Amino acid sequence: MELERALSRQSLRSANWSLLFGNFIIGCGVMVTAGTLNDITHDLQVSVTEGGRLIAVAAVMMGVGAPILAWRVAQMDRRKLLTWAMLWYAAGHLLSALAPDYHWLMPIRALTVLSAAVFTPQAAATAAFMSTPARRGRAITFVFMGWSIASVAGMPMSAWIGERMGWRVAMACVAAGALLAALLVNRSLPHGIKPPALSLRLWGKVFKSPLLMALVLVTACQSAGQFTLLAYAAPYYRQVFSASPEQISLMFGWFGALALTGNVVLNRMVDRVGAAPAVSLTLGMMALSLLLWPLAGSLPALALVMLPWALSGFATNSGQQARLGGLSPRLAPALMALNTSAIYIGHALGASGGGWVIAHQSFTSLHWPGLAWMLLALALSLWAQRVQKRQEDRRAQVLGLD
Repeated sequence: MELERALSRQSLRSANWSLLFGNFIIGCGVMVTAGTLNDITHDLQVSVTEGGRLIAVAAVMMGVGAPILAWRVAQMDRRKLLTWAMLWYAAGHLLSALAPDYHWLMPIRALTVLSAAVFTPQAAATAAFMSTPARRGRAITFVFMGWSIASVAGMPMSAWIGERMGWRVAMACVAAGALLAALLVNRSLPHGIKPPALSLRLWGKVFKSPLLMALVLVTACQSAGQFTLLAYAAPYYRQVFSASPEQISLMFGWFGALALTGNVVLNRMVDRVGAAPAVSLTLGMMALSLLLWPLAGSLPALALVMLPWALSGFATNSGQQARLGGLSPRLAPALMALNTSAIYIGHALGASGGGWVIAHQSFTSLHWPGLAWMLLALALSLWAQRVQKRQEDRRAQVLGLD
């Protein structure tokens, strides 16, 4: 009753918008290293592969931290938790901007991104908890749309700022945005949002489910496939196509605008057509782009080849969140945390694998391991879709609904 009264005083729409903005800042902060990688490597006098390790190490911290922190913070009021997560993010990015060298930046970056490990899954679980079952999928994808908006505005701006004003200025901008997000979350979320805590028995139930774990693996594989290239997009554009700072920013903006469009479309259709078919479709579209990658001989041609991928990239993550949240609302906090963990573990695998390819082969070979990861994700998704359909059919038979 306390939550219901709070929600009657506070606009649910306002709360969801603040969570979306928080995810936007989280996305900007996670992607700022990739967007400014050219300037980071130049300013700190490290190789592209060493710069890529900043992305990989941060991704490992987020991937490992998401489920552990979800368990540790289960009893906290979500308003307080999400506010403090954004304040930590602000402090970490400010310290990153002041880091004197690479060896200082690495641990600061690793600790900073723990905020992302908390905020993204808990924001999704909070939105699901505040929504009705009929609108739960749409609420989750709406909040996750902040990531897509970050790819539209945050990634291109960080790339341009990094090229023109330096990576430190880009980090400071993320810090300022995180302070604003903390204020908005604190003002808009009602008191008393505490999704049911998960016991170790329920966590065990998640890990013992082949269907749920297959879906988590789908997220990890597609994320690895994307970040094999995305982690090194800025140096890729410069070294393969001799792109200017404005062209690099424009390519990020093109990708981001399409990603936002794809996420908006998914948000409108996910509760109608089902999250599982939508995810499988987006995975197939990304695989198509990576298969056609060798045909791109110029930046305009590459922009066309990337179109299916860009439309699907962030929509896939949103669809996966809705897919897991719809399968078991009771387990949603754990599933959201594991799915977020899988996203970031995929970032680490992709960035590490991409760095190895660059060191031992060339930038132009990056799409092949990306395609392999994406095909594996598609195969797992289709298998999980069939298993889920069989389970639903058996449940309907038991209930006498055939």
